Amino acid sequence: MNRLIVFRSKKGRVSFLVHKRTVTVFAALALLTFAVFVTGIGLGNTSISPVDVFRTMMGQGTAEQEMVIGTLRLPRIIAAVLVGAALSVSGSILQGIVRNPLASPEIVGITGGASFAAVAFITYLAGAVSIKWLPVAAFMGAGLVSVAVYLLAWSKGVTPIRLVLIGIGISAATGSLTMLMITLSPITAASRAYIWLTGSIYGASWEQVYMLLPWVAVLIPLALLYSRNVNVQGLGDDVAKGLGAPVQLHRFILLFISVALAGSAVAVAGAIGFIGLIAPHIARSLVGPTFGGLIPVAALIGSLMLVIADTVARTVFLPLDIPAGVLTAGVGAPFFIYLLYRNRHQ
Repeated sequence: MNRLIVFRSKKGRVSFLVHKRTVTVFAALALLTFAVFVTGIGLGNTSISPVDVFRTMMGQGTAEQEMVIGTLRLPRIIAAVLVGAALSVSGSILQGIVRNPLASPEIVGITGGASFAAVAFITYLAGAVSIKWLPVAAFMGAGLVSVAVYLLAWSKGVTPIRLVLIGIGISAATGSLTMLMITLSPITAASRAYIWLTGSIYGASWEQVYMLLPWVAVLIPLALLYSRNVNVQGLGDDVAKGLGAPVQLHRFILLFISVALAGSAVAVAGAIGFIGLIAPHIARSLVGPTFGGLIPVAALIGSLMLVIADTVARTVFLPLDIPAGVLTAGVGAPFFIYLLYRNRHQ
């Protein structure tokens, strides 16, 4: 029986509804993600059994195992979990407020702005400024471009269609400028920029995990808190206003959450594509369109997808370490074409 679980605030108002099926799916995905997480830690040039992985994480492993797990693999896999969750929730919010199943962080220029700023940093500042500032530059680029898109789309409010059209235009412009910089830059800077644009968690450190963790820990629960407003906006602006919802304020807050999640994820892992597009669709097919259940399930699916992609990329092609973005694009591009075909009459 698919019963509803109702979460209420202290004042007794309904915050959001969750189907019992959603709880079951979430629990199953959490177990699967944990299993893939532990398995991924043990795979690589030096194979470590799941038992030894647990022992090492409890502080009882050998010095070699502690170095391999604690320094090299664990921060990388945790970063993959956080990045995947951030991108998938960002895509879920965008698809909800734009009311378009093809929406993703790329469509409103978030990824394009971050990519432009990161390539500019690599090309012009990498020799003079520490490379540790690259994530900051990428995040600032994503934020500035998103503000520009929002302001350009404003005309007595922001409508989904204007947001999409302006976002596509800005994304195309930043993409062209990014390619121009790469073409004119030295070969070493161009190679580094191409790797970043492909998207990779190679060399992820605890510093990057600590940088991304607060954004995910704060913004995903905040997105869950505002999930009711996404459901209302899905009925259309006129209906939402008739129900007394401050549409523009809620749209701005939700867009800010989406931009911050995607910008922080791209700043750490580069331009990993299609996670924000695919994960919400899989979640919607499992638990339905209600955002109270969609957001946590999409977060787990995004984490699972990126952990699997990164694990395959660094183990199957040994001794090479392929960027995870190559695999997500290889799966995501056919899926995007399928979505275009399925929605061709809409």
